[in-house]
Amino acid sequence: MDEPFNGMDPEGIVWMRRFLRSLAGEGRAVLVSSHLMSELEGTADHLMIVGRGWVIADTSTRDLLAAASGDRVTLRTTAPVQAAAVLERAGATVAADGGTLTLSGLAAEEVVMLLGANAVPFSEVSAHRASLEQAYLELTRDAVEYRAAAPSETGTAPGPSPRSSR
Repeated sequence: MDEPFNGMDPEGIVWMRRFLRSLAGEGRAVLVSSHLMSELEGTADHLMIVGRGWVIADTSTRDLLAAASGDRVTLRTTAPVQAAAVLERAGATVAADGGTLTLSGLAAEEVVMLLGANAVPFSEVSAHRASLEQAYLELTRDAVEYRAAAPSETGTAPGPSPRSSR
């Protein structure tokens, strides 16, 4: 199906999602092309992503999102210096932006245990979860002819990106 969610109201989208899942549940192959990534994310179990005529990915939605999400964790705290010191000692790489820290190298559960054990106050610890749109853009960045960009300083619209050498 090409763009099955286009122009649908929320109730229609829910119906279409259930309909496509019921077809797949009967063992049928369901091929959907769409630019509405959020709808595909909530519907598709398996994805094939094609760019410039080449299969770029052939994987489960879950695996693609996990790979795109990485092991990043967001932490909000009133003690960013203390939190960063504790987490870096445990092997994390930490970047600070005010009271918000972004880190990699530790799971969210480990961050909570470390901060609690060291009496570091925090208000939020959340594992980063990439959207299907973010994963798609990352995967296809070298396989697109036109890319979204800000207009140039001269006020003209951006042109085609250089072609990749595939």
